Amino acid sequence: MNKTSDQETLAFYDEKAATYAQKQREAELPASFERFVLALPPAAHVLDLGSGDGHFSVELKRRGFGVTAMDGSTGLAAIAGKRLKHPVRVARFDELADVGAFDGVWAHTSIHHAPLDALPDAVARIHRALRPGGLFHMSVKTGKPAGRDRLGRFYCYPSRTDIESALTIAGSWQETVFETTHRKGYDGVATDWIILFARKMA
Repeated sequence: MNKTSDQETLAFYDEKAATYAQKQREAELPASFERFVLALPPAAHVLDLGSGDGHFSVELKRRGFGVTAMDGSTGLAAIAGKRLKHPVRVARFDELADVGAFDGVWAHTSIHHAPLDALPDAVARIHRALRPGGLFHMSVKTGKPAGRDRLGRFYCYPSRTDIESALTIAGSWQETVFETTHRKGYDGVATDWIILFARKMA
């Protein structure tokens, strides 16, 4: 593992991209997604950070939003690109260099794959990429020491304190709202999750 990414995790998603993209999903989109899109301005430009197979990017596009999809896995990015019918940016969190480009950043089940000491930089880059008043959503697994799941994927399992510290370092926020849930992930194991909604200072 380097400071910002885990090669074993990226290799898993590259090798299992087709299988991962075919996973069963709930019939309805999560409540956090509906809350996110309802809080966006019309025709907003959204960064899907850790876009995976493009599931949420496609839905954002269907609802009339501009979408930039970005993922560290070339395999998943290729699948997402076919679904979106336009290229997906292949890049790690530490390669996000946009400034004031997005009305929203959707980081669903992605940032927890980076090492914990990379979290402040990732959130700072997100803050910088947002326009004033822009909305940031993040959902991460929590409640365990950093380590790998039974599929070999790395998780840093950040705590609320870790996230609050990263938000403070990143810059000023108009509001931050935390929610918690307990549900199964792709590996079939039930885990505690933190869901964050943060709005950059207008």
